[in-house]
Amino acid sequence: MPPPQAEQAASPLMPRAPHAPLVMVNLLRFRAQADYAHAPDLAPEGPRTGREAYRLYEAAILPMLEASGGEVLFEGTGGAWFVGPVGERWDRVLMVRQVSLERFMALAQQPEAKAAAAHRQAALEDSRLLPVLPG
Repeated sequence: MPPPQAEQAASPLMPRAPHAPLVMVNLLRFRAQADYAHAPDLAPEGPRTGREAYRLYEAAILPMLEASGGEVLFEGTGGAWFVGPVGERWDRVLMVRQVSLERFMALAQQPEAKAAAAHRQAALEDSRLLPVLPG
């Protein structure tokens, strides 16, 4: 699902394959408590976990993702690496198929997607987004 700074992360791919299908691999690490310092108007009255904030983001972005031709292929619970940095963990893993990088970027630029991304930002301590092209 598109992060708020998707246009920066994906820009090197644009010349390679803007119209090719791709899968975005998302690694997500949630905050214990969501941080709405960047969007105080969205802050809840009481505490909200990072997972709860991310669910709000997903509820808002999923219909837009599907309307753009994308779909969630896989979602699962992460954890510590089997092979990788000791102590590093990812709470959730998502694989999202999109018909093209061009469509993915257009989705990320929609005002409604940018508004929903405030919940994503509040939710995540860290994340990785790896665009994977066929071949």
